[in-house]
Amino acid sequence: MSFPKSQIQILAEKSRYRRIWIGTLILLCCILIGLSFGTVPIPIKHSISILTQSINFINLESEWTDAHEIILLKLRFPRVILACIVGAALASSGAAFQGLFRNPLADPYLIGVAGGAGLGAAITLLLKISFLVNLEFFLPIAAFSGAIITVLTAYFISLKSGKVSLISLILAGVAISASTSAVTAFLMIRSNPDLRPLVSWLLGGFQSAEWNQILILLFYLIPSWILMMAYSRTLNTLQLDEKMAKQLGVNIEKTKVIIICTATLTTAAAVAFSGIIGFVGLIAPHAVRLIWNNDYRTLIPTSALLGASFMIIADLISRTIIAPSELPVGIITTLFGTPFFLYLLRKHNKSS
Repeated sequence: MSFPKSQIQILAEKSRYRRIWIGTLILLCCILIGLSFGTVPIPIKHSISILTQSINFINLESEWTDAHEIILLKLRFPRVILACIVGAALASSGAAFQGLFRNPLADPYLIGVAGGAGLGAAITLLLKISFLVNLEFFLPIAAFSGAIITVLTAYFISLKSGKVSLISLILAGVAISASTSAVTAFLMIRSNPDLRPLVSWLLGGFQSAEWNQILILLFYLIPSWILMMAYSRTLNTLQLDEKMAKQLGVNIEKTKVIIICTATLTTAAAVAFSGIIGFVGLIAPHAVRLIWNNDYRTLIPTSALLGASFMIIADLISRTIIAPSELPVGIITTLFGTPFFLYLLRKHNKSS
């Protein structure tokens, strides 16, 4: 038997959808900025016209050069879309980890998931596994294998009396990240004397963005995002207490397995094609909490939208700040993320 929704529930739903629309508009603006600005600036109205003509096959009067069209469609468009998807993946997985561990500082980078995913992908790339028919399609699986081992290791190390210790989780994640970085560096030195491409990949970037990478990435991410949203109400219930959540009918162990697997796969797929990019999963969910609230039905999608916007702007900074050269985008996100993390850690210690 279903009951009609109250006025408060209707208003809450409208408010939730409004926030998602606001996040979508911000993202669309960032996409246009990412497409229009760079070493070769393209007027925003020309960017819109080029996209409209290419997508809808409408013949518009050309006010732009062929060079502008090639730069936008062949170079910037796949790069901006890949940055958008990777940012959304890292931010949504960060929000899911924070909800599961009831830990505001849980982040794929800080708890070692990104490092483990990077190691798994690096092993596959460096060893040049020849029996794989499609290496790009297998990369997220290899990254997931490394990531799931690291996240479970950090989780069990930090588990105490059935609860996850905040400090232990971060310390375990930092230690595991350091170990995976050391192993990855060793494999790189042993396998390839020219380390520049691999170092650039490990520090994160979208220089080699291609449409087939985006399609493969979406193949892994869409089911993960659907599962995250399906469990968003359950994550809300978990914020009360595990005992109370059990009394309300939540299957705690099943929820943990599903959220850990989906959030880890989301991170791993992103890392496989972008390298290790830190702090996006920390910054975006906290920014959403500061603006709105802690309802995971809103927090996960709006974090994804804000993370996508942040990643596009970070990538734009990385390719323009020392133009014509580029900085790895992971350096830009770390420069933003480190002081933000220290601020949150200090705030958490004061509240404790």
